[in-house]
Amino acid sequence: MKKFILTSVLFISLVLKSFADEGMWLPLLLGQQVYNEMVKKGLKLTKEQLYNINKPCLKDAILIFGSGCTGEIVSSEGLIFTNHHCGYDAIASASTVDHNYLANGFYARSKAEEIPSNLSIQFLVRIDDVTKEVMDSLKGLSGQERVTKQNAVLAAINKRMSDDAKNIETRVSPLFKGNQFLAFVYQRYYDIRLVGAPPESVGKFGGDTDNWEWPRHTGDFSIFRVYTKPDGSPAKRGESTEGNIPMKPKWYLPVSLKPLKDGDFSMIWGYPGGTNRYESSYGIRLSTDVNNPTLVKLRDVRLKYMFDEMKKDPAIKLQLASNYASIANYWKFFDGETKQLLKYDVYGQKKMAEDKFNAWAKGKPEYENIFAEWGKAYDAWKPYAKIRMYMNEGILGSPLVAFAAQLSQLEAMLVKPGTPAADIRKAVDGLNQARKGFLEGENKISDQNILGAVTRMFYEDVPKEQHPVGFYGTLKNTYGPLDNDDTYKKYAADVFSKTMILDDAKWNAFVANPDAVKLQDDPAFNFASTFMKSYQGKYGPLYQQFLAKNGEYGRLYLKGIMEMDPVKAKMMYPDATFTMRVSYGNVKSYRPRDAVFYDYVTTSKGILEKYKPGDYEFDLPANQIDLLKKKDFGQYMDPTRKDLVVGFITTNDITGGNSGSPVINNKGELIGLAFDGNYEALSHKLAFDKDLNRTICVDIRYVLWCVDKLGGATNIIKELKLMK
Repeated sequence: MKKFILTSVLFISLVLKSFADEGMWLPLLLGQQVYNEMVKKGLKLTKEQLYNINKPCLKDAILIFGSGCTGEIVSSEGLIFTNHHCGYDAIASASTVDHNYLANGFYARSKAEEIPSNLSIQFLVRIDDVTKEVMDSLKGLSGQERVTKQNAVLAAINKRMSDDAKNIETRVSPLFKGNQFLAFVYQRYYDIRLVGAPPESVGKFGGDTDNWEWPRHTGDFSIFRVYTKPDGSPAKRGESTEGNIPMKPKWYLPVSLKPLKDGDFSMIWGYPGGTNRYESSYGIRLSTDVNNPTLVKLRDVRLKYMFDEMKKDPAIKLQLASNYASIANYWKFFDGETKQLLKYDVYGQKKMAEDKFNAWAKGKPEYENIFAEWGKAYDAWKPYAKIRMYMNEGILGSPLVAFAAQLSQLEAMLVKPGTPAADIRKAVDGLNQARKGFLEGENKISDQNILGAVTRMFYEDVPKEQHPVGFYGTLKNTYGPLDNDDTYKKYAADVFSKTMILDDAKWNAFVANPDAVKLQDDPAFNFASTFMKSYQGKYGPLYQQFLAKNGEYGRLYLKGIMEMDPVKAKMMYPDATFTMRVSYGNVKSYRPRDAVFYDYVTTSKGILEKYKPGDYEFDLPANQIDLLKKKDFGQYMDPTRKDLVVGFITTNDITGGNSGSPVINNKGELIGLAFDGNYEALSHKLAFDKDLNRTICVDIRYVLWCVDKLGGATNIIKELKLMK
């Protein structure tokens, strides 16, 4: 492994604030000063126990779970803890109406009862610095030319450093907006089995009402196990799992049953998905003015029509549950982010930092015109920002339209003379398989309502000159006035009743004899194609130009910041990029506003206060209520509170991707699972709030109580190393 130097200590942000708990640090780059700060807060582990490339260490217990979450190994037999919402799709996929593990929960009483899944996990093997190689290849390049070359260079490095035979995958991550490049090498494991999960009413207790809110009483956990071949190597995708054995991990986390105190040290390890703390004032303004409000508005409509059907039928609820949860999660997030950005004038703070930079940049050719040119790039793109959001969150927010859009490549093959028949057949077979998956999740009533609603919203909200040519004129002539809901309802009904995508006979006939004219005449494909071609032909290229310029000016600005103040340059952490990070802080109460105090833990008393029998969000299993009323807490009772602690909050810096991350005490023991943030600090992707930021965690004692007392799975408890 190549060695490289980047001293990481306390970050001083571009809005000129400094606070100890901010920072998502690369474990291998923990400078002595950061480590010293962690020790001051209470850490008892050595740097080598945290991260070591030659010996087992704590980082070896942390894994990428699925495609966007974190998990941790908690036993010598490859047991994994993560969030319920991270395992949600696997739990739902294993469920049927007769064996509804999502609704009723599931615990394997033996390894033979564990349920195979389609999940995979990844362990970090090592990190290499490839900055020099990449930068040398980009000398003299800028704009789109630089972007294209950089993509090619990173792809070549990824390929060179990967090994399919060993499931080794490499992904180079640009850091500091392209001023540094690190290659993260992973090993992927495919044999992942469901071991346990609480009932959905426990795992999602509080639903959307409590999402991003404290106090919280959600048992957001699920349990899996990773299996390997007998020699410890990972199985290949699709390979037989017969004879596989539970993984023997390099490191696993002991589990603490000790009580928490306000101020206790806390570490969170995991894979935060993305932040943009170095965003410009222009980017903040675009988010608050256009992108976020449009996204929230469109998701609100999609959620409404999905929920209307989900509450009618348990089967439909099960069918739509995973998609609904995914849409709802960031609907509320972006609404809260906008409010916090405006409340704390993050735009103004960014502008002050930029003014200071511009004063320094005068007379420096590389930097003095950055913001003038950057402003022009935003001015050129902003008129089209809304249509991009409408395409992604509105038009393609209809599952039918999103699937129909996938047929565009087939259309291109059918109309191109000389396309080999074998290529067409391969494409058709792939789409035929994809259709089966689409139909399993398709709820026609909600989707039809979504299509009608977003078609009208596009007409009313997007500038008329950006509409697909002729579409709304034809709609008016055929179905009625464009200011009448009935027009859009009739149109959507026609699309759904006439498309071959939802008609097996028509689809099978098309698959047997693919024809471009038949495809183009299909109403669902015609709708998707009309909007996609209009956007891709006129506005997609403008967005790519904007991205190239935005990336270039962002890179130069950050480079200039480092040059302007070399001391601060040594005190900066990179934005989150779904690469392994560690944050440190404390278990800590807070005061969100005048005269309001939030304690650092919640207890079963709060569960009973929120409980509403039969309610969609606040119902609970009857046996749980009985156990809590009897105070049957067993060894999981908090000796100070004389109650069962359910959740707690810390000052740790996390973001999406950290879901399922272990919350670890000063001795390296698991005390909880991170699963959410608080509403008062939802601007955290763009700006960290030192006073109000809190990470919401499910207490590990509540997790174990649910497994043991509620689920009766004492076999799982016996597998853990409990620290009392």
